[in-house]
Amino acid sequence: MSLPVRSAAVLSDLHGVLPVLEAVLAEPDVREAELLVFTGDLAAGPQPVAVLDRLRGLGERAVLVRGNADRELVALARGTLPAEGAFPVDVWAARQLAPAHLDLLGGLPHPVVREVAGFGPVVFCHGTPRDDEEVVLVDTRPAKWAEVFAGLPDEVRTVVCGHTHMPFVRLVGGRLVVNPGSVGMPYGRPGGSWALLRDGQVSLRHTPVDVPAAIDAVAAGSTYPEARAWAETYVRGGVGDLEALAAFGPRDGRREDGRE
Repeated sequence: MSLPVRSAAVLSDLHGVLPVLEAVLAEPDVREAELLVFTGDLAAGPQPVAVLDRLRGLGERAVLVRGNADRELVALARGTLPAEGAFPVDVWAARQLAPAHLDLLGGLPHPVVREVAGFGPVVFCHGTPRDDEEVVLVDTRPAKWAEVFAGLPDEVRTVVCGHTHMPFVRLVGGRLVVNPGSVGMPYGRPGGSWALLRDGQVSLRHTPVDVPAAIDAVAAGSTYPEARAWAETYVRGGVGDLEALAAFGPRDGRREDGRE
């Protein structure tokens, strides 16, 4: 295990949106963080190459974690996942990636453990530590959380996940669970959501952006035919948090009526 870092900024679910990523990377606390952790779904969106190249340029302090969309992009590009049924932007994005990008995404680990001062060993994952596509939400029932954490060592008291694009912090059986929200596809207010772990404290952060300018930048920086329409929906935060919770809820093991 490496020596603890004093601070870690966590960005998740970039979804190939460069202007919002740049806005978050420009934040003073992100620039000064000893560790940058990107908890998956990096490139599946309208600017996949630009985002991956930007991440590769961040150097050794950047840790990339595999998300389900990263895994699926590789499978789409290599023909092991049929395009039928996939999101059109993902099919398009997979075709843009060079062999070096595919090797990068195909080699991403999940989960990743890093020592952060004040937290001890922190597990960084996408869906859950055991599955990059598993859904857990702020109101997921305790029994499901117990299943999710069953394989974790006792010394792991903090888990940082992504996948559901909605920020939250909660305690579960004495473990701290953090979801930083999404940079590229926020469900709720527009702008980049991220989290900072420093001095034993977690803070959920939000970076506002000039939304029309960000949409223009996505449209100008992408050859995806529907780039502007995609950005109008997702960069603008057109999918609300309550709408997302209703869609994700049945996938965390509860009944469709919301009961256990």
